[in-house]
Order: sequence, then structure tokens, then C-alpha cells
Amino acid sequence: MKIGMITDSLGDLSFDEMLRASTELGLQTLEFACGNWSSAPHIDLQAMLANAATRKEFVAKIRDHGLTIAALNCSGNPLHPGPKGKVHHSVTQDTIRLASLMEIDRVVMMSGLPGGPGDANPNWIITDWPPECLKIQRYQWEERIIPYWRDLVAFSNNLGIHKLCLELHGHQAVYNVQTLFKLRDAVGETVGANYDPSHPLWMGADPIAAIRALGSAIYYVHAKDTRIEPITAAIDGTLDPRPPNLYAERAWNYITLGYGHGETWWRQFCTALKQVGYDDVLSIEHEDMMLTPMEGMRKSVALLRNVAINLS
Repeated sequence: MKIGMITDSLGDLSFDEMLRASTELGLQTLEFACGNWSSAPHIDLQAMLANAATRKEFVAKIRDHGLTIAALNCSGNPLHPGPKGKVHHSVTQDTIRLASLMEIDRVVMMSGLPGGPGDANPNWIITDWPPECLKIQRYQWEERIIPYWRDLVAFSNNLGIHKLCLELHGHQAVYNVQTLFKLRDAVGETVGANYDPSHPLWMGADPIAAIRALGSAIYYVHAKDTRIEPITAAIDGTLDPRPPNLYAERAWNYITLGYGHGETWWRQFCTALKQVGYDDVLSIEHEDMMLTPMEGMRKSVALLRNVAINLS
């Protein structure tokens, strides 16, 4: 497997500094966020779309550092019922256009989440009661989610992009294996998973079991860990809206690889991926509030390198 990262992990560095750091870390490939929820610290989406010379120079600098481009990312909410939805939809389409121009075969994103009828904001329904919950879900899927994704899949396929890799994330229509397959069954196999174990971990799922269930529907993988804080989780459960800077108070936290689950667990994770046919990129996403980005990246790369050696 190739070890890479989403470059937002070192978002405080300039493009050139990030490339030098990536070489120092021993990375092989990079994922670039193009906008929406990312500030896109290392890529100018509109400049890249407008100018072939800009794209050529961008790729050349990456190759000069012995690196490749694994994917583009446009995670956001194009189904937001307010004005933000139109903005995120535009960035999503432009990211797919850029992937096509650069011959990058996959785009990482999220499913988005609409509101219910008349809502001004997205509405994440994860219970069947009170009775209106099921009515809202039917509206969301039948009138908003599936029609939108049918159109986006057609748009993507027309540009030669056949892998839209959805991160299974909270506050999204697609947040687990069941909802991924619900969308995939409705719109086709252009939709697959960007499997990031950190999210199902706080939602109570077992990523090893989920990998086996997803199988060939896994198109990409984010390497990110979650630590459940046992005392707080035992008292309150893991549904926790406290902001990440309050990490000492939360029921769970995103953490550097190995600090939530040890090397043995990550070896099992990678073994499960290989058993279902995924032998591709592990894209590290550093969101640990307790370590600096470079320190967290160093520790994460070291763990994955040990896992890769033991798997070979």
C-alpha cells in the first residue's frame, strides 16, 4: 500500500514547504482539497481550471519531489438547502472538471445532507421516532438525495470520472455502510466509499467488519484514528457536540495513528483491506489537537510503515 496524506494535514505550510515536508516524511502520494469545507491551502481551483500551463507546473513540482497525486477532494454539502448548497455544488463540479483535465481517476467527497421540507439548514435524522422522522427521511432521499446524485454521477461519467469516493461521516446522508449501499444501489457504482475508520469508531461500528461488508465498494482510504474517552463515554455516550478544542472534556477525540488503536489493530485493518482487494493509498488525515501537525504526521507515517513491512 502507498502512504500518502491529505495536504490539509500540513495546511499551515506553503505549497513548496509542504512538498519538502512530504519528502522528509517519506510519503509517496498526496490528496489535494480544492475547497468547500477546506480552505484549499495548496491548490487554486479556478487558476488550475483556467490554465494548462499552471496545471503542468503544479504536477511538475510534485513529481520533482518524487510524489504523485492520489486524488482531489471537495468535501462539502452541495445538498444544503440554503445558498451554501449552490456554492458547494459549484466547487464540486469544478473539482470533478479539474480531475478530468488532470487525468486523476477519483474525487473524494461527502454525500451532502438536505433539510426537510421548508428547512433552512440540513437535518440529520438518525432515529425512526417521533413519526415525522421517517417522513422527513423519505422526502430527503426520494426528492433530494437520489435525484441530485443521479445527475452528479452522469456529469462525472461524461467527464471520464468513474470513482466518487464518499467519506462515511456524521451529519451526512451517507454515514455508514447501509446508507452507502442505499445510494449506490440507486445511482450506480460510480459511487463508492472513502473509508475513514475514525468516524464509524465514534458511531459505534467495527471498521474491520465494515470493510468486509463494503468489499470492492472501497475506492479510497483515509488513515485517521479515534480514541474513545472511557469515563466520559460511559456517562454520556458518544454523541458529543462539544468542540474539538475541549478535548479533555469530550467523549471521543480524533487522534494520531496508534494513540486510539495500536499497531496490531492497524495491521488487522490493512489486512482486511487487502483481503477485499484494496491495495492502494492510505491517505493520512491529521486532526489531533494535542500534537503538532508534523509530529503527528511523523508518528502516523512510522506506524503505517511498520504495518506495511509486517504485511509484506
